[in-house]
Amino acid sequence: MDTKPVKQKRSQYIDLRKMRKSFAIKPLAIGIASVLLSACSGGREDAIIFTNLEECNNTFPDMQAKCEVAYQEALTEAARTAPKYNTSNDCESEFGANQCRQYSSGGTSFFMPLMAGYMIGNMMSPRPYYQPMFTSYSRNSSFRNRWTTADGSIIGDTSKRNMRVRPSAFEKKPAVTRTISRGGFGSSVRAKSNWGSSRSKGWGG
Repeated sequence: MDTKPVKQKRSQYIDLRKMRKSFAIKPLAIGIASVLLSACSGGREDAIIFTNLEECNNTFPDMQAKCEVAYQEALTEAARTAPKYNTSNDCESEFGANQCRQYSSGGTSFFMPLMAGYMIGNMMSPRPYYQPMFTSYSRNSSFRNRWTTADGSIIGDTSKRNMRVRPSAFEKKPAVTRTISRGGFGSSVRAKSNWGSSRSKGWGG
């Protein structure tokens, strides 16, 4: 399926502004002012997950430009790499009620989960790392209340925001070019949880 947008009615584009407004702005009380988010020893690095731009700006008031860049690019990545479904029911069965939106690209409509947050790493560099995060609110989901990347890798529990991740967690995910059926994302999450991300093949190409 060709996911390149074509000239059509404004409402048919993947609307990043709509995705931004879909963020639930929730208070966050965590002591992270001293977190540098730079590379660490042991093959892992510090990272932090924010559910919206305001959280990042409040945590790093002197780095708001970096927060904005990471947020905007995470939204773009979410639109490019998130799993896509033919129906709203298929999408919501995995991510929960009211957690999916309809988008159109290349004359084809599909449903995608909302970006639940975005992960930032190496904040002290000129250009921080970023990765869109997803989670499920469905009681029947295997990744309920888990932070996951677009390809189904579990990063951690949603009750936690400070993470220690491998550099590969920030690698770009493949663009999704076809829709998947109900249960497809959950199957990928279970596979990566059981065997590791290197053995699980995604649905992108």
